[in-house]
Amino acid sequence: MTVHATPPNVVRNTPNLDCIDFSGETPYGDFRDDIVQNGYAVVKGVITQERAEDYVQQFHQWLEDFGLGYKRDDPSTIKEECLPIIHQKGLIQAYGAPHESFTWGVRSEPGVIDAFAKLFNTEDLIVSFDAVNVSFPNRRDLPELKPWAHQDQDPERPGFRCVQGLVNLNPCGDNDGGLVVLKGGHRISQEYHDTFRDEEREFRWTNEMYLFKETGLEWLKEKGYEWVKVNAEPGDLILWDSRVPHYNAAPKGDNVRFVVYTCYAPVSTATQEELLQKKALFENTKGHSHWPQGFQPFVEHFVAPKRNGELDPLNTWKPRKAPVLGERAYKLTGIPYIGTTA
Repeated sequence: MTVHATPPNVVRNTPNLDCIDFSGETPYGDFRDDIVQNGYAVVKGVITQERAEDYVQQFHQWLEDFGLGYKRDDPSTIKEECLPIIHQKGLIQAYGAPHESFTWGVRSEPGVIDAFAKLFNTEDLIVSFDAVNVSFPNRRDLPELKPWAHQDQDPERPGFRCVQGLVNLNPCGDNDGGLVVLKGGHRISQEYHDTFRDEEREFRWTNEMYLFKETGLEWLKEKGYEWVKVNAEPGDLILWDSRVPHYNAAPKGDNVRFVVYTCYAPVSTATQEELLQKKALFENTKGHSHWPQGFQPFVEHFVAPKRNGELDPLNTWKPRKAPVLGERAYKLTGIPYIGTTA
């Protein structure tokens, strides 16, 4: 029996969710049928295309306001010296992005919240303070983004525990990059991990992650599972079961990928200590991983952007424009549930 190395960040188990019947015997007549069958779903038009375009322009304005020379109508300014530091995979976890006004604007959209309320059969929800994604097509100043198939869930905790999400803001077709999933991969996840339990694992920063090797990917291929690039229109919400192997591909067409990651969970899945931590994170404009319970704050030592080997002085960890939250959005922080039972 192989003894695997303990990751630097080990977090508690969260309860299995019972909001969906994966037996296939319960027809829902909506996106939940796709989650049951395929492990992912595209919920159409949770935001109007007009509002999605407005958020895109807010993203552009935010990038321009760094004062580094980026101009939305000048492709020659799409380079590191004109932009904040953007991860190879398009992630922006710093610069206050998790709590920027447009980020919270997307999280607060009624159609987004309604989809998760239907999924979990409750209005009492919390949301992750996660990153945004800005991926420009055909950047030559970044390393090539190769497939990095993974699950954002502990292989030793195989149940249905989390549904990840993102709101897509620009057209996202075949050549526009974005989410790639192993269709139906959630159904074979436990069998896979039982089969590969003794295989040496790649380094992972947290127990709630698993990186696939070529041996495992070949095994899944032999089982008949195929990768699908998920296309979406502006304003669509993409959801996926965390047990589904997935990765993001870089855009190769003409459209910039603008995405806000939106992961919600019933507040009942969080402890009071975690709600207190979310309060501290919110009040100090700190981000955390996709787990809405907030038990994985971003490790700033690892995610702090560096320019020419030095910490970027433009990163203050503060949003340029602080969000103004209504009552329903404020509940998503978890703060109103401190000291109460939802």
